[in-house]
Amino acid sequence: MANETPFRSERALILAVPAVAVLTGLVWLLGQGLNDVTLRPDQGASWYYWQLPEPTAWTRLSAWFGYAAHQIVSWGLIWWAQTHTRRYTRGLKRVNVAALAANLGFIGLHESQTHLFYDGLAQDVSIFSSQGSVVLLLVVVLLMENRRRGLVAGKPVPIPAAVMDFARRYHGYLFSWAIIYTFWYHPMVTTSGHLIGFFYMFLLLVQSSLMFTTAHTNRWWTVSLELMVAVHGTLVAVMNSGPDGAWPKFLFGFLAVFVITQMHGLGLGAATRWSVFAGYLALLLYVYAGRGLQHVHEVLRVPMAEYLVMAVLVLLLWPVAAVWQRRRLSRRSVDQARL
Repeated sequence: MANETPFRSERALILAVPAVAVLTGLVWLLGQGLNDVTLRPDQGASWYYWQLPEPTAWTRLSAWFGYAAHQIVSWGLIWWAQTHTRRYTRGLKRVNVAALAANLGFIGLHESQTHLFYDGLAQDVSIFSSQGSVVLLLVVVLLMENRRRGLVAGKPVPIPAAVMDFARRYHGYLFSWAIIYTFWYHPMVTTSGHLIGFFYMFLLLVQSSLMFTTAHTNRWWTVSLELMVAVHGTLVAVMNSGPDGAWPKFLFGFLAVFVITQMHGLGLGAATRWSVFAGYLALLLYVYAGRGLQHVHEVLRVPMAEYLVMAVLVLLLWPVAAVWQRRRLSRRSVDQARL
């Protein structure tokens, strides 16, 4: 294919992980010059600390224009890929190379914007919008993968086919928004929590850039991205509140989703899956034996929230997807009639 390069997407993926680590290191190195920025006092859990006390029109516009440009370019590349090449290939396509280059360029732009103006989108939107966008991404993955790996112990739940097809068709636009919005929400500062988050965002940007390649659908790679939220959430909780804080709620909550749903799409044998479950349960009881077994119920909050949001999302998408499916079938009938 003229549109395909000889470079394998799996090879690009292997090279991208250490490249992302180096890129995160550069964020840390360059961010040392931001340590003397004066910020407002912390105002609690719903407050985002890293924002200027006296923002200007320029600080706001720099973040919003940077985000808008990044978003428009990303959506444009997704649209081009969907309309010009819909076949999955092992080799990188030119659109993949363009997406990788564009994301790298916008990472550099955001780094420059942070040093010149500091503020991200956080000055104008709630911290919960940033957290919620990532949660929504994870929930849509659960919805999309229901047909392949099921939702509970490998068993799928009855989600209408129109909803599944609609999500698969348009998930790239939603995921692109969730990743890029979260990326531009934060200034590129160098706290441990930010650096871990940027490392995760960079990996997700790589994933979005590899659209319509076999690396994009590699099940070990995609489940690793899903599990990264457990690493990120746990480490941030430890950094914020210490070893006696709420980190087990996040660690065992996200791992519960892995045990209930995600590991069943990896092709593991029954013995392996039972061993993983037993190991999870043993570690859970060990940790909560020291913290109080009466608190063990808190690990259910994360999976319950994800599955509940997924159910609500299905109900919201159902009428939209049904209309979309009818229009698509109608267009197909018209095209066949013309032939």
